[in-house]
Amino acid sequence: MSKGLAKPDDLIRLESIKPNLIQKSRIIRELRNGLFNRGFIETDTPVLIKAPAPEDNINAPKTGDFFLRSSPELHMKRLVVAGYEKIFQIGSCFRAGEIGKFHNVEFTMLEWYETGKTYIDLIYFLKDLLLEVVTKTKGTSKVQFKNSKIDFAKGWKVFTVKEAFLKFTGITPEEAIAKNEFEILLTEKVEPNLPKGIPVILKDYPTSMAALSKINEKDNVAERWELYLGGIEIANAYSELTDYNEQKKRFKKVHKNREKNKLPAYPDDKEFFKCLEYGIASFAGCALGVDRLVMVLTNSESIKKVNYFTEF
Repeated sequence: MSKGLAKPDDLIRLESIKPNLIQKSRIIRELRNGLFNRGFIETDTPVLIKAPAPEDNINAPKTGDFFLRSSPELHMKRLVVAGYEKIFQIGSCFRAGEIGKFHNVEFTMLEWYETGKTYIDLIYFLKDLLLEVVTKTKGTSKVQFKNSKIDFAKGWKVFTVKEAFLKFTGITPEEAIAKNEFEILLTEKVEPNLPKGIPVILKDYPTSMAALSKINEKDNVAERWELYLGGIEIANAYSELTDYNEQKKRFKKVHKNREKNKLPAYPDDKEFFKCLEYGIASFAGCALGVDRLVMVLTNSESIKKVNYFTEF
């Protein structure tokens, strides 16, 4: 009972977001059930890790002699090497300094991997999974988000990155990269102009932005796509890189970039590289921001409206 005391601000906030947190629970349950029903097994990998995957603009928070993971990726890939063919994980990830309408230092990630599949296979897979999740949690395939109604039953709109840049900026991605304007044009010109009434895929990134994806040598693009809902990036998928030497080369390049930009240094994940050198089957993987998905499905304007994480 209140005993006549003023209601704490945090309690007021929690009461106000209760409907969204209930809906979030349902969405996570249906994501999990959808993956179970498709033959996946759930995994549980370390949150406290020795060596994060190095990325140019993402920083894993440090805690003592360890880091909080920015992604479960490297540990899940060890499971793929060990013969786990269809795996997923839903859990907290952390990225230092990421605070805003669509960002929080702590957030919930769904990540899954399947052997023998490509990034194109994952488009169809996610289309079916999200349609199922939406209809089971909302009772309809249509979801109101801001000023648009997104219909998950419609055919998804797919642009190559080159098509999107030419259409919305008038230059190619390569020209944007040469001018050091790719990210600003993506966020200020491309993303705001993507169709809002259906899910949108941007695929086939420039090879310099391959991250941990395979390069399609024939088309000279990275086998990578991102899903947008209502103009917000929701998921990122790759045909995963399996070449040990190429992976070493890319990590080395990122380490150098981080040093140049005076970002925290990471040790190499030696166990991951031992597993990769041992040999890994061809596979594809996807990371999906659960909080952002819940934002869209609950028509919420901020990530703070759909989680009870520490406010930084």
